Amino acid sequence: MTEQTILGGLDPDLIDRVVTRRDALRQTGQRAGLLALASMPVAFGLMAKKAFAQGGLPADIADVLNFALTLEYLESEFYMLGLAPGAVDVGVARPIFDQISLHEAAHVLLLQQILGPLAILKPTFDFTAGGAFNDVFSNATTFITLAQAFEDTGVRAYKGQAPFVQSQAEVLTTALRIHSVEARHAAAVRRLAQSPGVKGWITGNDSAPVALQPSYLGEEITTQLGIDLLAFGTAAAASEAFDEPLTREEVDAIVAPFIVPEPPPA
Repeated sequence: MTEQTILGGLDPDLIDRVVTRRDALRQTGQRAGLLALASMPVAFGLMAKKAFAQGGLPADIADVLNFALTLEYLESEFYMLGLAPGAVDVGVARPIFDQISLHEAAHVLLLQQILGPLAILKPTFDFTAGGAFNDVFSNATTFITLAQAFEDTGVRAYKGQAPFVQSQAEVLTTALRIHSVEARHAAAVRRLAQSPGVKGWITGNDSAPVALQPSYLGEEITTQLGIDLLAFGTAAAASEAFDEPLTREEVDAIVAPFIVPEPPPA
Protein backbone atom coordinates (compact mmCIF):
# COMPACT_ATOMS: atom_id res chain seq x y z
CA MET A 1 0.00 0.00 0.00
CA THR A 2 1.20 3.51 -0.73
CA GLU A 3 1.41 6.24 1.86
CA GLN A 4 -1.34 8.12 0.05
CA THR A 5 -3.59 5.06 0.47
CA ILE A 6 -2.74 4.63 4.14
CA LEU A 7 -3.28 8.32 4.87
CA GLY A 8 -6.19 8.72 2.46
CA GLY A 9 -8.80 11.30 3.41
CA LEU A 10 -6.46 13.41 5.51
CA ASP A 11 -5.40 16.96 4.80
CA PRO A 12 -2.73 16.86 2.01
CA ASP A 13 -0.62 19.42 3.86
CA LEU A 14 -0.51 17.15 6.91
CA ILE A 15 0.37 14.15 4.72
CA ASP A 16 3.27 16.12 3.22
CA ARG A 17 4.53 16.97 6.71
CA VAL A 18 4.51 13.33 7.83
CA VAL A 19 6.13 12.01 4.66
CA THR A 20 8.74 14.76 4.58
CA ARG A 21 9.75 14.11 8.20
CA ARG A 22 9.87 10.36 7.60
CA ASP A 23 12.16 10.88 4.62
CA ALA A 24 14.30 13.30 6.62
CA LEU A 25 14.79 10.62 9.23
CA ARG A 26 16.05 8.24 6.55
CA GLN A 27 18.26 10.66 4.68
CA THR A 28 19.91 12.85 7.30
CA GLY A 29 22.58 12.28 9.91
CA GLN A 30 21.98 11.00 13.41
CA ARG A 31 21.35 14.33 15.13
CA ALA A 32 19.05 15.61 12.42
CA GLY A 33 17.28 12.27 12.48
CA LEU A 34 16.61 12.53 16.20
CA LEU A 35 15.16 15.99 15.77
CA ALA A 36 12.94 14.79 12.92
CA LEU A 37 11.76 11.88 15.03
CA ALA A 38 10.92 14.20 17.90
CA SER A 39 8.86 16.46 15.63
CA MET A 40 6.81 13.77 13.84
CA PRO A 41 4.14 13.46 16.56
CA VAL A 42 3.18 17.10 16.00
CA ALA A 43 1.69 16.20 12.63
CA PHE A 44 -0.13 13.21 14.08
CA GLY A 45 -1.44 15.44 16.86
CA LEU A 46 -2.77 17.88 14.30
CA MET A 47 -4.50 15.02 12.50
CA ALA A 48 -6.23 13.90 15.69
CA LYS A 49 -7.06 17.51 16.55
CA LYS A 50 -8.69 17.98 13.13
CA ALA A 51 -10.83 14.91 13.76
CA PHE A 52 -12.47 16.73 16.69
CA ALA A 53 -12.63 20.14 15.06
CA GLN A 54 -16.35 20.04 14.41
CA GLY A 55 -17.71 18.25 17.45
CA GLY A 56 -15.06 19.15 19.99
CA LEU A 57 -13.07 16.79 22.17
CA PRO A 58 -15.41 14.78 24.44
CA ALA A 59 -14.92 15.64 28.11
CA ASP A 60 -14.21 12.04 29.16
CA ILE A 61 -11.58 11.65 26.42
CA ALA A 62 -9.96 14.96 27.37
CA ASP A 63 -9.82 13.78 30.99
CA VAL A 64 -7.96 10.60 30.02
CA LEU A 65 -5.58 12.53 27.77
CA ASN A 66 -4.81 15.01 30.54
CA PHE A 67 -4.10 12.08 32.83
CA ALA A 68 -1.61 10.81 30.23
CA LEU A 69 -0.20 14.31 29.81
CA THR A 70 0.55 14.49 33.54
CA LEU A 71 2.63 11.31 33.26
CA GLU A 72 4.42 12.62 30.19
CA TYR A 73 5.12 15.93 31.92
CA LEU A 74 6.64 13.96 34.79
CA GLU A 75 8.89 11.85 32.58
CA SER A 76 9.94 14.72 30.34
CA GLU A 77 10.82 16.95 33.30
CA PHE A 78 12.66 14.08 35.00
CA TYR A 79 14.98 13.52 32.05
CA MET A 80 15.42 17.23 31.35
CA LEU A 81 16.63 17.85 34.92
CA GLY A 82 18.64 14.65 35.15
CA LEU A 83 20.48 15.29 31.90
CA ALA A 84 21.18 18.98 32.57
CA PRO A 85 24.82 20.08 32.81
CA GLY A 86 26.25 19.22 36.21
CA ALA A 87 23.52 16.74 37.06
CA VAL A 88 23.79 12.96 37.21
CA ASP A 89 26.58 11.24 35.26
CA VAL A 90 25.09 8.21 33.49
CA GLY A 91 28.29 7.48 31.58
CA VAL A 92 27.96 5.49 28.37
CA ALA A 93 24.16 5.38 28.83
CA ARG A 94 23.93 9.10 28.06
CA PRO A 95 22.95 8.67 24.36
CA ILE A 96 20.13 6.32 25.36
CA PHE A 97 18.72 8.76 27.89
CA ASP A 98 19.14 11.65 25.46
CA GLN A 99 16.97 9.80 22.96
CA ILE A 100 14.37 8.86 25.58
CA SER A 101 14.25 12.50 26.66
CA LEU A 102 13.49 13.57 23.08
CA HIS A 103 10.71 11.01 22.89
CA GLU A 104 9.10 12.18 26.13
CA ALA A 105 9.22 15.81 25.02
CA ALA A 106 7.54 14.77 21.76
CA HIS A 107 4.82 12.92 23.69
CA VAL A 108 4.11 16.06 25.71
CA LEU A 109 3.87 18.16 22.57
CA LEU A 110 1.61 15.61 20.90
CA LEU A 111 -0.88 15.48 23.76
CA GLN A 112 -0.86 19.27 24.07
CA GLN A 113 -1.63 19.54 20.35
CA ILE A 114 -4.59 17.17 20.64
CA LEU A 115 -5.97 18.79 23.78
CA GLY A 116 -5.43 22.37 22.66
CA PRO A 117 -6.85 24.81 25.24
CA LEU A 118 -8.07 21.85 27.33
CA ALA A 119 -4.49 20.80 28.13
CA ILE A 120 -3.63 21.09 31.82
CA LEU A 121 -0.58 23.02 32.96
CA LYS A 122 2.54 21.18 34.02
CA PRO A 123 2.52 20.42 37.76
CA THR A 124 5.43 21.19 40.06
CA PHE A 125 7.46 18.03 40.64
CA ASP A 126 9.61 16.87 43.54
CA PHE A 127 11.72 14.00 42.24
CA THR A 128 13.14 13.37 45.70
CA ALA A 129 9.61 12.30 46.72
CA GLY A 130 9.81 14.32 49.90
CA GLY A 131 13.38 13.22 50.65
CA ALA A 132 13.09 9.50 49.83
CA PHE A 133 15.43 9.96 46.85
CA ASN A 134 17.60 12.93 47.77
CA ASP A 135 20.43 11.85 45.46
CA VAL A 136 18.25 11.27 42.38
CA PHE A 137 20.19 13.80 40.29
CA SER A 138 23.64 13.01 41.66
CA ASN A 139 23.62 9.21 41.88
CA ALA A 140 23.32 7.22 38.63
CA THR A 141 21.89 4.17 40.40
CA THR A 142 19.08 6.19 41.99
CA PHE A 143 18.39 8.01 38.73
CA ILE A 144 18.15 4.78 36.73
CA THR A 145 15.99 3.13 39.41
CA LEU A 146 13.50 5.99 39.26
CA ALA A 147 13.61 6.07 35.46
CA GLN A 148 12.83 2.37 35.41
CA ALA A 149 9.86 2.79 37.76
CA PHE A 150 8.48 5.75 35.80
CA GLU A 151 8.74 3.91 32.48
CA ASP A 152 7.25 0.67 33.87
CA THR A 153 4.40 2.65 35.42
CA GLY A 154 3.79 4.50 32.17
CA VAL A 155 3.44 1.26 30.20
CA ARG A 156 0.90 -0.13 32.65
CA ALA A 157 -0.95 3.20 32.88
CA TYR A 158 -1.50 3.47 29.11
CA LYS A 159 -2.69 -0.12 29.06
CA GLY A 160 -5.15 0.62 31.84
CA GLN A 161 -6.64 3.64 30.07
CA ALA A 162 -6.94 2.16 26.57
CA PRO A 163 -10.51 0.87 27.12
CA PHE A 164 -11.68 4.38 27.99
CA VAL A 165 -10.62 5.88 24.64
CA GLN A 166 -11.50 2.99 22.32
CA SER A 167 -14.58 4.87 21.11
CA GLN A 168 -12.24 7.40 19.46
CA ALA A 169 -10.11 5.58 16.89
CA GLU A 170 -7.65 8.45 16.37
CA VAL A 171 -7.01 8.83 20.10
CA LEU A 172 -6.70 5.07 20.66
CA THR A 173 -4.22 4.76 17.80
CA THR A 174 -2.15 7.63 19.17
CA ALA A 175 -2.22 6.19 22.70
CA LEU A 176 -1.05 2.80 21.41
CA ARG A 177 1.80 4.48 19.53
CA ILE A 178 2.96 6.10 22.75
CA HIS A 179 2.41 2.88 24.71
CA SER A 180 4.71 0.90 22.41
CA VAL A 181 7.48 3.49 22.70
CA GLU A 182 7.17 3.61 26.48
CA ALA A 183 7.52 -0.18 26.51
CA ARG A 184 10.78 0.08 24.57
CA HIS A 185 11.96 2.75 26.99
CA ALA A 186 11.15 0.47 29.92
CA ALA A 187 13.10 -2.43 28.44
CA ALA A 188 16.10 -0.25 27.60
CA VAL A 189 16.25 1.38 31.03
CA ARG A 190 15.87 -1.94 32.85
CA ARG A 191 18.92 -3.25 31.01
CA LEU A 192 20.87 -0.24 32.26
CA ALA A 193 20.10 -1.04 35.91
CA GLN A 194 23.36 -1.56 37.76
CA SER A 195 22.85 -5.15 38.85
CA PRO A 196 23.85 -8.42 37.14
CA GLY A 197 21.31 -10.49 35.27
CA VAL A 198 18.72 -7.73 34.85
CA LYS A 199 16.29 -8.53 32.05
CA GLY A 200 14.37 -6.19 29.80
CA TRP A 201 11.05 -7.21 31.34
CA ILE A 202 9.40 -7.43 34.76
CA THR A 203 9.58 -10.69 36.68
CA GLY A 204 6.90 -11.17 39.32
CA ASN A 205 6.65 -8.24 41.72
CA ASP A 206 10.20 -7.24 40.81
CA SER A 207 12.62 -5.88 43.37
CA ALA A 208 12.51 -2.16 44.01
CA PRO A 209 12.80 0.31 46.88
CA VAL A 210 9.73 0.24 49.11
CA ALA A 211 8.64 3.64 47.81
CA LEU A 212 8.49 2.22 44.26
CA GLN A 213 6.97 -1.17 45.04
CA PRO A 214 3.42 -0.07 44.05
CA SER A 215 4.68 0.22 40.46
CA TYR A 216 5.03 -3.57 40.37
CA LEU A 217 2.13 -4.86 42.45
CA GLY A 218 0.00 -7.30 40.46
CA GLU A 219 2.73 -8.18 37.99
CA GLU A 220 3.08 -11.59 39.64
CA ILE A 221 -0.21 -12.75 38.11
CA THR A 222 0.16 -16.04 36.21
CA THR A 223 -3.33 -16.37 34.73
CA GLN A 224 -4.78 -14.61 31.71
CA LEU A 225 -8.44 -14.85 30.64
CA GLY A 226 -8.86 -17.70 33.09
CA ILE A 227 -5.98 -19.68 31.57
CA ASP A 228 -3.40 -20.98 34.03
CA LEU A 229 -0.08 -20.19 32.36
CA LEU A 230 1.85 -22.30 34.84
CA ALA A 231 0.93 -25.24 32.61
CA PHE A 232 3.34 -23.80 30.03
CA GLY A 233 6.31 -22.86 32.19
CA THR A 234 7.54 -21.36 35.43
CA ALA A 235 5.83 -18.66 37.49
CA ALA A 236 8.60 -16.26 36.48
CA ALA A 237 8.07 -16.87 32.77
CA ALA A 238 4.28 -16.66 33.12
CA SER A 239 4.45 -13.32 34.92
CA GLU A 240 6.98 -11.95 32.42
CA ALA A 241 4.79 -12.78 29.43
CA PHE A 242 2.18 -10.09 30.20
CA ASP A 243 2.15 -6.64 31.77
CA GLU A 244 -0.90 -6.00 33.92
CA PRO A 245 -2.77 -2.69 33.55
CA LEU A 246 -2.88 -0.17 36.36
CA THR A 247 -6.03 1.73 37.25
CA ARG A 248 -5.99 5.49 37.32
CA GLU A 249 -6.28 5.44 41.11
CA GLU A 250 -3.26 3.14 41.37
CA VAL A 251 -1.20 5.35 39.08
CA ASP A 252 -2.22 8.49 40.97
CA ALA A 253 -1.04 6.86 44.21
CA ILE A 254 2.30 5.94 42.61
CA VAL A 255 3.09 9.40 41.26
CA ALA A 256 1.57 11.44 44.10
CA PRO A 257 4.83 11.55 46.13
CA PHE A 258 6.54 13.19 43.14
CA ILE A 259 3.96 15.94 42.60
CA VAL A 260 3.90 19.03 44.80
CA PRO A 261 0.30 19.70 45.86
CA GLU A 262 -1.26 22.90 44.62
CA PRO A 263 -1.86 25.42 47.44
CA PRO A 264 -5.54 25.82 48.33
CA PRO A 265 -7.23 28.82 46.74
CA ALA A 266 -7.11 31.97 48.80
